[in-house]
Amino acid sequence: MKTFDLSRGAGAGHPDVAGFFDPRTFSVQYVVSDPATQQCAIIDPVLDFDEKSGATATHHADELLAYVKEQGLEVQWILDTHPHADHFSAAHYLAEKTGAPTAIGGYVTDVQALWKGLYHWPDFPADGRQWDRLFVEGDTFRIGELEARVMFSPGHTLASITYVIGDAAFVHDTLFQPDFGTARADFPGGDAHQLWRSIQAILALPSETRLFTGHDYMPGGREPEWESSVGEQREANPHLAGVAESDYVAMRNERDSELPMPKLILHALQVNTRGGRLPEPEANGKRYLKIPLDALEGAAWE
Repeated sequence: MKTFDLSRGAGAGHPDVAGFFDPRTFSVQYVVSDPATQQCAIIDPVLDFDEKSGATATHHADELLAYVKEQGLEVQWILDTHPHADHFSAAHYLAEKTGAPTAIGGYVTDVQALWKGLYHWPDFPADGRQWDRLFVEGDTFRIGELEARVMFSPGHTLASITYVIGDAAFVHDTLFQPDFGTARADFPGGDAHQLWRSIQAILALPSETRLFTGHDYMPGGREPEWESSVGEQREANPHLAGVAESDYVAMRNERDSELPMPKLILHALQVNTRGGRLPEPEANGKRYLKIPLDALEGAAWE
């Protein structure tokens, strides 16, 4: 199974994008680098977790660090597109290893407030202090000589953002590959109308813009893929090509009502709303996850 691919930038201002696929969670992590300066950012890194044994590990994050070292890169940013529901974020671990600042969308505070109630965390600071920077729509920053721009892309979650870096856009869980469709919008705080509008803003980018998605579920048993283009998505995505907003929302709501929740959503959000920090050890030195019962009312069963 293909778990790595490198997309080379075509000329100045276009980044090299290394994608790392995690078959356990179907997630894609990225190292985005400026060929001119060897500066880079890490996007949506995965902290390994085995729900059967409760074990955590840093195999995937260490693979990213090994690539950075082999390529002679310097990490400037560690970026999450949103608080993930299907894997733990390795942002905090990588920040400790590299000293690079962490960032996420500013509306993460709304996600924190929502899950603070679900987890009954009366003392939890839901103000985003767990990250070094909270981005809002239109913010810009640099990776070496590359300019990066932030698009607010809610719908899948309240806090989802897209990073547009040169000719590449990291669209997290809005769009999947053109043969698979689009993301669900039924998580707490999700909204199919908002997701439609977020997708339309992404598809308004130039046709040649490279799109990098956060997951691939390998329809038909094909090899994992995670790069497409705006033009390909406009023409071939079955959820979007020739579809009106009302039809999309009806389709999305019907499909989502039948989808079970991700198996790690109640595990992952209590780590990812903390910026990837695991719960603090208790008096016996062990860390514990807290799983609320009957918190996600109406969720479909497998």
